[in-house]
Amino acid sequence: MARKSVINREAKRREMVKKFAAKREALKAVMADQSVSDEERMDARLKYMALPRDASPSRLRNRCALTGRSRGVFRKFGLCRNKIREIALNGDIPGVTKASW
Repeated sequence: MARKSVINREAKRREMVKKFAAKREALKAVMADQSVSDEERMDARLKYMALPRDASPSRLRNRCALTGRSRGVFRKFGLCRNKIREIALNGDIPGVTKASW
């Protein structure tokens, strides 16, 4: 189980990314637009750099929904490999069985 502080920090990051998503996209569009004057593009770049670091989606980390583990997380289930194995062996995930050949 991951520390609660780490899980809460990740949740705060997700909220911040959602909060600043529209603003980030608008500033990126202004920076990429060649028809806008250089001064406006530079202002947009400075505003973009002034945004909080945690507002960047690249700082997000996928975590297990049950344990908070950050490694070995399957996107399809939102669970880490250990929990997928436990739950699949119990038969709680429909269509998933242990491989045998």
